[in-house]
Amino acid sequence: MERQQRGFTLIELMIVVAIIGILAAIAIPQYQNYVARSEVSSALATLKSLQTPAELAVQEGTGIDDGSGPNELGLSNDAVQNGDITLSGFSSETPHIDFTFSSGEDEGGNFAGDIIRLDRQEDGGWQCLTNIDSDAVPDNCDAGETFD
Repeated sequence: MERQQRGFTLIELMIVVAIIGILAAIAIPQYQNYVARSEVSSALATLKSLQTPAELAVQEGTGIDDGSGPNELGLSNDAVQNGDITLSGFSSETPHIDFTFSSGEDEGGNFAGDIIRLDRQEDGGWQCLTNIDSDAVPDNCDAGETFD
């Protein structure tokens, strides 16, 4: 008399669990890296959107006070997520725009309190600087800077 199989054996179930564990061990760190990169990219994109109006303000000599927010350049404060933008140095020809990640752990994500800065150079170009020392920083942004 032959016996019909009615389910999975214990070894088959253990193999499936092991495969799921291996996939999770690879996928979770990759996902966390992806989230970190997207946070930095989002902040940098927000700063880059202010670069043209900031250059126009410098060229026209528009008086922007130090510590002003992005609304001085036409961006609503509500449009900025995960941090705050401050403008300074617009009385000189070398202003900068700072994006400071929110200090709350839930709000600031992986980079709470860190800064990404766009500095206007004397030749008129803009340079990206940050104190984030991570693989999440794009190649066109100088990492590991210290800010006063």
